[in-house]
Amino acid sequence: MGVLLAFTKKEWLEAVRTGKLLILILLFTLFGIMNPAVAKLLPWMMEMFSDTMEETGIIITEMQVDAMTSWMQFFKNIPMALIAFLLLYSDLFTKEYQSGTLLLMLTKGLPRYKAVLAKTGLLFSVWTLCYFLCFAVTYGYNAYFWDNSIANNLFPAAAFWWLFGVWLISLLVLFSSLLQNSAGVVLCIGGSVVMLYLVSFLPWMKFYMPLSLLDSASLLAGMKGAAEYIGSVAVTAILGIVCVAASLFAIGRKNI
Repeated sequence: MGVLLAFTKKEWLEAVRTGKLLILILLFTLFGIMNPAVAKLLPWMMEMFSDTMEETGIIITEMQVDAMTSWMQFFKNIPMALIAFLLLYSDLFTKEYQSGTLLLMLTKGLPRYKAVLAKTGLLFSVWTLCYFLCFAVTYGYNAYFWDNSIANNLFPAAAFWWLFGVWLISLLVLFSSLLQNSAGVVLCIGGSVVMLYLVSFLPWMKFYMPLSLLDSASLLAGMKGAAEYIGSVAVTAILGIVCVAASLFAIGRKNI
């Protein structure tokens, strides 16, 4: 346990020293501020372009914004923040392979599985910190300007999106342990999402796919309940565990 904690501390110090943690905190905070800001400025922006749009035959009526507008903006923006997160950490193991630092740690007695667990724990912790920081900032501004109670199933919708991010991070850990370059890691993650998107077209598979967790609009509008996503939550959690377990096996068998 002491070795694991020491390597985990080393990973956190590296995240701080390289500026990755600061970049992500600032980015997610910015997105958290942007969500209510865009909602607040939307009527003014539409009014500013109303004359131009009327010339094309489009008439803009008075627009009413509320907390729901901001939350919809939140779930539209969080994918961009998640993509930035994945790109920033796409070299999770590949940089270790290229620099030889992981080999150095292994020769000093660090078990391979502990290296995977430390890095995975770091990613899950940073994702959780940044994601719920963004959520908290948006929630606070929405509570100040409007009323958050207008959004149904808000916390389940946020939790489902967080779990989807955890699944993508588990894919990042797996592909980073298998491949030698970060570009390949990103392509494989994207390919996995596309593959599941295609599989979700099968009617009997649709409600069990991780992508179903992204249907925030139906939850916020009250058209669906959180209980309807139990299948997707279970499958996503199992896939995440399988990916991490596979990465432990891959690192254990890899010739470093």
